[in-house]
Amino acid sequence: MKKFKKEQAEEKEEMTEEIKEAEEEISEEKQEEEISADDEEIEKLKAENRQLKEDFLRAYADAENTKKRCAQEIEKNNKYAISSFAKDLLNVADNLHRALEAVDNQNAGDCEALRKGVELTENELSKVFNKFGIKKMEILGTVFDPNYHQVIQEVEDKTKPQGTIIAELQTGYMINDRILREAMVVVTKA
Repeated sequence: MKKFKKEQAEEKEEMTEEIKEAEEEISEEKQEEEISADDEEIEKLKAENRQLKEDFLRAYADAENTKKRCAQEIEKNNKYAISSFAKDLLNVADNLHRALEAVDNQNAGDCEALRKGVELTENELSKVFNKFGIKKMEILGTVFDPNYHQVIQEVEDKTKPQGTIIAELQTGYMINDRILREAMVVVTKA
C-alpha cells in the first residue's frame, strides 16, 4: 500500500504541476491578449492623434490664409477708398489748368494776381494728390497703350512711328498702381 500511496502522491504532484503549468500558460495567453489589445488601443489612439494634428494644422493654415486675405483687402480698401472722390477732384484740376492757360493766352499783365492765385491753388491740389498717391501720367512721345489711353483723333505724321502720342487732350491719372482716368490723346497713323 505504501507503494500505491507513493504512486498516488507522485501522480497527484505531477497533476498539480501540470495544472500549475496550464494555469501559467493561460495566464501568459491572457497577458498576451491584454498586451495585444493594449497595443491595438495604443495604435488606434496614435492614429486618432495624428488625424487631430493634421486637422489642427489645416485649420491653423486656413486661419492664417484668411488673416492674410483680410489684411490685403484692408490695405487695398485703404489705398483705393478715395477713388471716386479723387475722380471728382480731377475735374477741378482740369479747370484750374484751363484757367491758367486762358490767363496766359490773354493779357497776362492785367490778371497777374489771378494767375498767381490759380497757380498756388493748382500747386496745393497737386501736393494733396501726391499725398494720396494720385499722379499725372506723362505720356507725350510714348506709344499708345489702350489700357491707359483713349484715342480721340489720329493724325498722319511720317516723321514719327505709328501710334505715337503727339497731343494730350485730357490728362490721365493713376492712383497708386491703378488707372484713375484714361488720358484722351491724339496719335499718329501711317
